[in-house]
Amino acid sequence: MATFLYKLGKLAFRRRHFVALIWVALLTLAGVGAASAPTAASSSFSIPGTEAQKAFDLLDQRFPGSSADGATARVVFQAPDGEKITSSANKAEVTKTVADLKSGSKQVAAAADPFVSKTVSKDGTIAYSSVSYKVSSMELTDTDRDALQKTVEEARDSGLTVEVGGDALQAMPETGATEIIGVAIAAVVLVITFGSLVAAGLPLLTALIGVGIGVSSITALANALDLGTTTSTLAMMIGLAVGIDYALFIVSRFRAELAEGRDREEAAGRAVGTAGSAVVFAGLTVVIALVGLAVVNIPMLTKMGIAAAGTVAIAVLIALTLIPALLGYAGKRVHGRKARKVLAAENKPEPKTNMGTRWARFVLRRPVAVLLTAVVGLGVMAVPVSSLELGLPDDGVQPTDTTQRKAYDLLSEGFGPGFNGPLVTVVDVKHSQDPKDAVARVSKDIAATDGVKTVTPPAFNQAGDTATITVVPSSKPSSTQTEDVVHTIRDKGADIKADTRAEVLVTGATAMNIDVSQKLNDALVPYLALVVGLAFLLLMVVFRSVLVPLKAALGFLLSVVAALGAVVAVYQWGWLGSLFGVEQTGPIMSMMPIFMVGVVFGLAMDYEVFLVTRMREAYVHGERPAQAIVTGFRHGARVVTAAAVIMIAVFAGFIGSSEQMVKMIGFGLAIAVFFDAFLVRMTIVPAVLALLGKRAWWLPKWLDRILPNVDVEGEGLRTASGGDDPAQEDRELARV
Repeated sequence: MATFLYKLGKLAFRRRHFVALIWVALLTLAGVGAASAPTAASSSFSIPGTEAQKAFDLLDQRFPGSSADGATARVVFQAPDGEKITSSANKAEVTKTVADLKSGSKQVAAAADPFVSKTVSKDGTIAYSSVSYKVSSMELTDTDRDALQKTVEEARDSGLTVEVGGDALQAMPETGATEIIGVAIAAVVLVITFGSLVAAGLPLLTALIGVGIGVSSITALANALDLGTTTSTLAMMIGLAVGIDYALFIVSRFRAELAEGRDREEAAGRAVGTAGSAVVFAGLTVVIALVGLAVVNIPMLTKMGIAAAGTVAIAVLIALTLIPALLGYAGKRVHGRKARKVLAAENKPEPKTNMGTRWARFVLRRPVAVLLTAVVGLGVMAVPVSSLELGLPDDGVQPTDTTQRKAYDLLSEGFGPGFNGPLVTVVDVKHSQDPKDAVARVSKDIAATDGVKTVTPPAFNQAGDTATITVVPSSKPSSTQTEDVVHTIRDKGADIKADTRAEVLVTGATAMNIDVSQKLNDALVPYLALVVGLAFLLLMVVFRSVLVPLKAALGFLLSVVAALGAVVAVYQWGWLGSLFGVEQTGPIMSMMPIFMVGVVFGLAMDYEVFLVTRMREAYVHGERPAQAIVTGFRHGARVVTAAAVIMIAVFAGFIGSSEQMVKMIGFGLAIAVFFDAFLVRMTIVPAVLALLGKRAWWLPKWLDRILPNVDVEGEGLRTASGGDDPAQEDRELARV
């Protein structure tokens, strides 16, 4: 591995014009493809194998033309204080507004009159009109949305309070200014780390090229592959973070090789051969974790994982080829002026003991105390996980100043909290001898269920073989009481099917959320086993050890549980919520645990591989275990610290997103990287290795014979470069 990458690095350095041209061409090609691609339709959120999805598919089949997946809007009207919405003047204004809603856009399929459909609150102060569209929310044009908003503004001018809920006003998530700040922080960290604008600019430039190719490719393929808007956001988030980190590792090693007196081409080859090996295996762990999301069998999550994995793969290829090519242009300018003067001096000053060396020696003196402190600290942070509640965000978690949130609150006030999450019960009576009697029994049994507030009369399709019943729970959509109602109705449906052969299915957004949460919970253990198992085997090949990969996996589990605890504390309990833009607490997004496990595991292994391979390299070259730990930290601590700060800054930048899902993911990943990089990799890892000593690198002889030797530590580079000089070999472990 190291020898192949060494040759690849030298080739890229020599053929830098050609390599740079290829990547610019790929970026241009992807950009043209994205610009000329048709606008992507709304990504379908299907959950194969669940009752909610089965019911949804049945509705599409038995109620053709109903636009089951079309956009919807709930226009909510509230009368001025002291007045009724049913007064003649207010009623006339509402009726006029409904007529304007129908005529405002050609895409409107129907707009219900509240006084005809009887959607007026008992106290007569609040009413709403359900507006359905022929196309999905992502297919609505700005003209359609403007027509809706103009009609609402005109109704407000009459003195009524008018707000709009539903997904008709849903637009592309806005890019927060904090995302740009995140990249700016990364630039500052790189300048401080390298002391050179050229060296700092290379990782940023190559990361942006990689993300540009990845996101443009996703945009170009979005319509054909049914990719949602969140897919490109995730790919940009992860691609930017790992792209900067991988380039940082290569550039740092190149500077170290130059400092040892090697010529630029040789330094580029050795940088790619050594640090590049760590980048390849770190990238592989991220790709395994992201592609492994397919185990959950939720198409949207699978597509997000594969798209992000593709962006990571591009970041790895860029680090191995474009970085050495650009280093050929930069030359010795990768060092700052002061560093170049020091390197040019004949009598070089003795290298100072850096912070990484001092920290490693501190841990070696007190490994037990350091280990216990870090483990207890992470354990305390993990405590909130015990009260974790899962769900999918609705308009109830929108900022309080949005019309969607105001409409949500008005509906709760006028019709009860459960009105924002109605359940749709689909009754299939195709094989029932008395369809109407069977549906009547279903309706009666549901009405008698605890936690059900209202049940609408059944609505049959034209064939008369299917009926829908809308059920409004008495509790809010995300509550456990509503979940109990869904399970109770489904249990009763099993008895009804046995008696009448009528199949009862429960769907709707709330039921869909419940099924998603259950599916994700069921998939978590198999997913963990698959991803951690494959990565364990990969790390065993890299480190030629059993205990080091085991320690890496256990440390990851500790950091990810602690990070989930922090997410619960902020987004569910509301601690420091105002600091992170949380205006309404609620359940944690149901895909958050499994998503964090996948993404954070891959990213955590970046630091594990880079830091520990340097220790392994020192150990293989003859250093004692304790001294190898110090050497690893002397070379790697500064780079890993910079990489972690950059990744945290990039992820934290997405907390400013307008989309709750992206905001929560950004916070979760940022805090997880903080815990894993600083408390696990920089603290627990050296403490455990110090306690294990030589046992850390133990590998059974029979297993040693079976495992392939990938030479990550670069042992083969001694002969590949044609140098057998012992003094040259000793310089392998020189200070960065």
